[in-house]
Amino acid sequence: MSAPSVSTPSSPSSSGGQQQARTRVLTGITTTGTPHLGNYVGAIKPAIEASLDPNVQSFYFLADLHALIKCQDARRVQESRLEIAATWLALGLDTDNAIFYRQSDIPEIPELTWLMSCVCAKGLMNRAHAYKAAVAENEEAGNQDPDKGITMGLFGYPVLMAADILMFNANRVPVGRDQIQHIEMARDMAGRFNHLYKGDFFTLPEAVVDERVQVLNGLDGRKMSKSYNNTIPLFVGEKKLLKLVRKIKTNSLEPGEPKDPDTCTLFQIYSAFASEEETQAMRDEYAAGIGWGDAKNRVFEYLNEQLREPRERYQALLEDPGHIEQILLRGAEKAREQAAPLMDRLRVAAGLGRFV
Repeated sequence: MSAPSVSTPSSPSSSGGQQQARTRVLTGITTTGTPHLGNYVGAIKPAIEASLDPNVQSFYFLADLHALIKCQDARRVQESRLEIAATWLALGLDTDNAIFYRQSDIPEIPELTWLMSCVCAKGLMNRAHAYKAAVAENEEAGNQDPDKGITMGLFGYPVLMAADILMFNANRVPVGRDQIQHIEMARDMAGRFNHLYKGDFFTLPEAVVDERVQVLNGLDGRKMSKSYNNTIPLFVGEKKLLKLVRKIKTNSLEPGEPKDPDTCTLFQIYSAFASEEETQAMRDEYAAGIGWGDAKNRVFEYLNEQLREPRERYQALLEDPGHIEQILLRGAEKAREQAAPLMDRLRVAAGLGRFV
């Protein structure tokens, strides 16, 4: 899941009181890595801007249960949870308006995952992109068992994602195109549950793909991704930042030769942070033949200045994990105020309610 967008108001079945009139947008951040510039531009920045909108009820969560699917390194998961929480807070997430929590702090979510598992057709999971890709890799490798190395976590991942969304009856879920299938699966499970138990329990969520959200390239010109080991960490120190910017791949054009900014990773990164006027000025410099060394120094200086204050806030937050913990616990409390009543209602619907 990525950055949020604005949509239509929540349905009456999704919550009570005044929040019925607020759009619900939900975004999860998987805790398996250190946030980088691409994460900031593609997800964090637009999400934080949306968190300031009083007409939107935003849910942002650390998807630490999802992290266990890919990573069994407990130390890495723990470090990533802290780093990602500190990143969002350092960059100005409004935790008074938005609900910011750890997935693992909401026990209703795994309970809802089981309820959804009991109405979800296995054939639907067989068609999940991640599962099909893993099976294809086994077949290409000549493994006799097509499910070799595939865990139930990977196979049932879309059910957990559906529970994340349906737990709070999110109207819209901002995602990349590769995640649209999971939203469609969540709709299928929600509709199936509503039908089987004859009630309007769940809002059918909609996927939001914002084509305006920029995808940054990394050091080697491919999409910036920890999978490619080509990222620039968001809050890396000045010396390391300079070293990484200087490693960004460019062509062999000499100083004085005009350069094409539209095919240049260096320019793309700069323009993702700069204003329209600053971007145009840099475009003019490219046309005039700026040397790659000068261009890289300019990009470093600009990024370093833009990130200086949030980097300082980030480091201060990392040194005070107790403060982060309290923010997340308050967020979990607010989240559970909405999750627990819905879960009580679902238990009754499924025949699991109390006797008195």
